[in-house]
Amino acid sequence: MPRASIKDPEVNIVEALGQVAKEKNIGMDVVLQTLRTSLVQAARKYTGIQKNIEVDIDRERGSIRCFLRVEVVEDLPDLPEGCSAEEALVIDEKYMLEEQAREYRPNIMAGEQLEHEIPVVGFGRAAIAIAKQSLTQKVREVERQRVFDDYRDRIGTIVTGTVQQVDRGDILVNLGRTEAIVPLREQIRKERYRQGDSIRTYICDVSNNVKGPQVILSRTHPEFLAKLFELEVPEIYDEIVEIRSVARDPGFRAKISVSSRDERIDPVGACVGMKGNRVQAIVRELSNERIDIIHWTEDMQVYVRRLFAPAEVRRVYPVGEDRYVVVVMTEDLSLAIGRQGQNVKLASRLLGKEIDVYGEDEFNELPGRERAALLGEEYDGTDDAEEAEEAAAVSEASAETIALEESVAGTSEAGEEAAAKLEDSSEDAPVAEVAEVDASADAEGSAA
Repeated sequence: MPRASIKDPEVNIVEALGQVAKEKNIGMDVVLQTLRTSLVQAARKYTGIQKNIEVDIDRERGSIRCFLRVEVVEDLPDLPEGCSAEEALVIDEKYMLEEQAREYRPNIMAGEQLEHEIPVVGFGRAAIAIAKQSLTQKVREVERQRVFDDYRDRIGTIVTGTVQQVDRGDILVNLGRTEAIVPLREQIRKERYRQGDSIRTYICDVSNNVKGPQVILSRTHPEFLAKLFELEVPEIYDEIVEIRSVARDPGFRAKISVSSRDERIDPVGACVGMKGNRVQAIVRELSNERIDIIHWTEDMQVYVRRLFAPAEVRRVYPVGEDRYVVVVMTEDLSLAIGRQGQNVKLASRLLGKEIDVYGEDEFNELPGRERAALLGEEYDGTDDAEEAEEAAAVSEASAETIALEESVAGTSEAGEEAAAKLEDSSEDAPVAEVAEVDASADAEGSAA
């Protein structure tokens, strides 16, 4: 029987085995096992029989030999009950009828083992092409699986790649070993990238589909911000400062709460850095996203107040386990809520609870029943009595005011009448005085 060697021109698929294993970073054992499977398929096509065929590869001598190895029997054995089609095929491949086996060895008898070498060089180019295609496909599958396993283990890390193209809003990124994608929903809206640009992203998911491993990248994920702080702040990397929670409105504003395991280290100051250099590096990376760094504490009253700084919080009411009512100074209400409710939404996400914010004047003006319902308390009607007293006081004050006004009005009318009489009497008085003067003058003249 002719011997197939690695040097035979017909067996060109094995000449590049070492190079394939090196280029694809795949173990040689995996490549050789794949080659065995491929040659078995080619041998079956060449011989036209579906029997047990084995391939021996001598790596040291550089040779490949293919054998038909079966047990010769007079009748095929009965299949066990409940045997599946796959199991039946395996059993059938192990045996060959005596008449069929004598085509390969005329003197063989039932019960003997048939071992017949199949010349690899005789497979023909078509069979060799099938083996080569099978080998190439298997190597590609192994490579894809390795890439999938590698990037699946890297979920939650930051990678830097090059923008390959922008397709319908999605950004295709070349990571070197594979191609990843930044979907439109995972992009910061005001950012624009072009082919060839460098992009830093966060691996948020890896899936395995027909086309190979699909790596999903993100620039909007809250953990992306946390990982950037870990890169920029050594205290976080060394686990001295701990990131408690993160909330983002990507590209516009974010809140991050931190705490320190060492009382001597200020967690906020460590994240800000000298002259703000650490946080500013992150702000630039995120297209000038405004970042609020908050000192976390177990005291929820204090923590909630810090969430709304610099707005002055007057009162914090915990309502059940999932909600807080926060009362701020009236002039700070718009600051506490933020543009389109952005600040209170981020604070709610950071706290993990629903937050209702009221101005002090607005909260104080709420009727007692509404305030009790807002705070989840039972309404006892106390405020209604106080409101009734206030209403009665207002009513009494109004009555006194009306009476006073009427009194003033009556006094004015009486005064007008008295003035009119006085005016009339004053008009008569000068005439009487003149008459008396004239009478006295006449008396003096008579005496003279």
